[in-house]
Amino acid sequence: MRCRIVGAPVQDGAGRMGCEMGPSALRTAGLVSVLAELGHEVEDWGTVEKAAARPAVVHGNLALKALPEISAWTAAIAETAYAASRDAVPIFLGGDHSISAGTVSGVARRAAKRGRPLFVLWLDAHPDFHTLDTTTSGNLHGVPLAYASGQAGFKGYFPDLPQAVDPARICAIGLRSVDPAERRALAEAGVTVHDMRAIDEHGIAPLLRAFLARVEQENGLLHVSLDVDFLDPSIAPAVGTTVPGGATFREAHLVMEMLSDSCLVSSLDLVELNPFLDERGRTATLMVDLTASLMGRRIMDRPTRSHSGSL
Repeated sequence: MRCRIVGAPVQDGAGRMGCEMGPSALRTAGLVSVLAELGHEVEDWGTVEKAAARPAVVHGNLALKALPEISAWTAAIAETAYAASRDAVPIFLGGDHSISAGTVSGVARRAAKRGRPLFVLWLDAHPDFHTLDTTTSGNLHGVPLAYASGQAGFKGYFPDLPQAVDPARICAIGLRSVDPAERRALAEAGVTVHDMRAIDEHGIAPLLRAFLARVEQENGLLHVSLDVDFLDPSIAPAVGTTVPGGATFREAHLVMEMLSDSCLVSSLDLVELNPFLDERGRTATLMVDLTASLMGRRIMDRPTRSHSGSL
């Protein structure tokens, strides 16, 4: 298939610096060459350029950080996502998870133009379902899923949303750090949530299989948003929001291979990689390997890694 690589070096939404180096680290870890070796046609669209920041506006939540900047990034990324998804599978390289406000809204607009529903698989320790009113940290990598699903409170602060994702078509897997306000909002909106306890009790495969069956039944397109902190920090340390008890190496590859088998994935985010916190590139390499599994690599094709180097 045709893949389009799009860098979105945003770090304004996170609580610490370093995510802006994520796209370069993923490219350095061999993402383009791995996809080409799997037989895909790869186009590297370079880096999104941030739109001009909107004039500063006063919001009642004084904790908010970099609101004009994130709004500008969202506008630029959404336009690029819409264009990149026209006839290819775009792979967006973050940057912090605030990029998904733009990527999801952009591909949702494309799905609507095709007359097909967009589903979102959110692989993350956090649901990122705060609104501008409910976030207490003020870090706007905690709001993209709420924005893209049309939750209240963004109008006049973020770009107008051409097409919201139906919350009932969102599945969040791997959650293990959810604020009370988000917990209430997720339940009220009807988002499907599978935390790590559900994975421990039932296994990750049945949970994902049920969601993929819904996507297929509705002839939907599927956007996958993979946050580094979906993974256990013991295998993926390069993230500023580490939460113990994440997905194992085997669980993560199983998810990717099931997604590959489904042939439903139409776009992908790789976010929150902070190379400054990595160990000799092991997290960047793992993210590339997981992408390769999603794009068709099988166990028999997987390279052996040195114990003294990357995974």
